[in-house]
Amino acid sequence: MNFFAFDIRKALIIVIVIALPLLSINMKRNPDEDPWYKKPFSAAVSLIQGGYSTFTSGVRGTTSLYLKLIGIKKANLALQKENEELRAQLGALTELKLENERLTKLLDFKRSTSMELLAAKVIARDLSLDHASIRINRGTRHGLKKLQGVITVEGVVGYVWKTETDSSQVVVLTDRSAAIDALVQRTRARGLVSGKNLTTCRLRYLERADDVAPGDMIVTSGLNGYFPKGFPIGKLTSVRKTDFGISQEAELQPVVNPANLEEVFVVLNSGQEDFSDRFGSSDFGPPLLSKANPLPEGNGEAKPESQDKPGEGR
Repeated sequence: MNFFAFDIRKALIIVIVIALPLLSINMKRNPDEDPWYKKPFSAAVSLIQGGYSTFTSGVRGTTSLYLKLIGIKKANLALQKENEELRAQLGALTELKLENERLTKLLDFKRSTSMELLAAKVIARDLSLDHASIRINRGTRHGLKKLQGVITVEGVVGYVWKTETDSSQVVVLTDRSAAIDALVQRTRARGLVSGKNLTTCRLRYLERADDVAPGDMIVTSGLNGYFPKGFPIGKLTSVRKTDFGISQEAELQPVVNPANLEEVFVVLNSGQEDFSDRFGSSDFGPPLLSKANPLPEGNGEAKPESQDKPGEGR
């Protein structure tokens, strides 16, 4: 019989031979100690438990981080939306504040003058390069007529050119077809203001002998009552006498920029008011004028008003 052939008796003998020493060792151990055969299982179980704990801890940490990132993203989106809403509210409040300041300034100016003024809002602008005009939300139904002056607190804007029932077209002073009778405030020399380009005007029909110089303030003459007398139009930036001819060429920078206007006044009745006597004594009115228009160096005494030439019509 082959020795290595499976035999249950041989298997039992082998188990008994192996078990007897182990039982003798186990009988000699301290009762407080764990059986020797538990130690490998304990080690294996500890290793498995440690790995499982590490794995589950990592899973929990990753899941927690993912959930936190989702929460942070939601909170960030909510904060961004809230920030945009607050910015919009701030912009609206700023716009209301600026509008309130403008309207308060207009109201104070209207209260401080004896002129009959009608407030109007700019609702459109002419986009043509050849003409400069604006449209306001007042028309014949509100008493507007052709050639009535249009002003702001700072200075002259232009005059009404075409009227409709509820709106009107206003030719601004920078339009080349504009014509506003004007005076040099210092010397009382008279000329006609018209536009040169979108930002500059010309003072035409000055006599060659008229005393004018850069820096002189140009104001309205008040003829025909379309504008009050002495209301600012702009400051001279250059004056040139031609070699031949009887007139001078002068350019001026308007006090008012028509491109930035939102509200204006239409002069329904100037009341023959003269603003020349009000500058410096009132908190209202054009801010660019001082109490006196200083005499440029090298020029003689100012000409008396009696030397003014006849004004040009519009």
